[in-house]
Amino acid sequence: MLRTFCFALALSAATPLLAATPTPDAEHVQAQLRAYYFQAAREGNVAMLDEFIGAGYDLNTADEKGYTALILAAYHGHRAAVERLLSAGANACAQDKRGNTALMGAIFKGELRIAKRLLDADCSPDQRNDSGQTAAMYAALFQRQDLLAALAGKGADLKAEDAFGNSVQGLAQGEVRTPWSASQP
Repeated sequence: MLRTFCFALALSAATPLLAATPTPDAEHVQAQLRAYYFQAAREGNVAMLDEFIGAGYDLNTADEKGYTALILAAYHGHRAAVERLLSAGANACAQDKRGNTALMGAIFKGELRIAKRLLDADCSPDQRNDSGQTAAMYAALFQRQDLLAALAGKGADLKAEDAFGNSVQGLAQGEVRTPWSASQP
């Protein structure tokens, strides 16, 4: 509670610095705020995220790997943080620098309830990462049958292939033509 109060105080004091022409001090404050923001998402600290939301912070800010707070919260299994970010307007379709989405991260980590919530977002069910992989391919690879059915229900192309020739059906049967590697936020 004290930490949240101190953060809110620092955020309100920093807002004028952030609006002005960037100075070394403003850039330092901005970097610290970004670090607190991403830490709050990784830890699922909804109270801290609420402070950022209340201050009008850009919820789609990405770190050096392209991870947004929503991607981090989903990957780390923080349902309440995911819900809060979505309700505040975070972009569920945002992709990291490898093209992966929050939905792909949730499927990869087995965060099925979060993945089901992210399926409600208005994103293409065939959104692809840089390797041409879709959320349906992740669901098939990790045997997430309920999610695969839900993606099919949203119109996902279950015949799609990635850049290596992997298909949803092949992955579901354990046929992987190349090693998969997911980034770890």
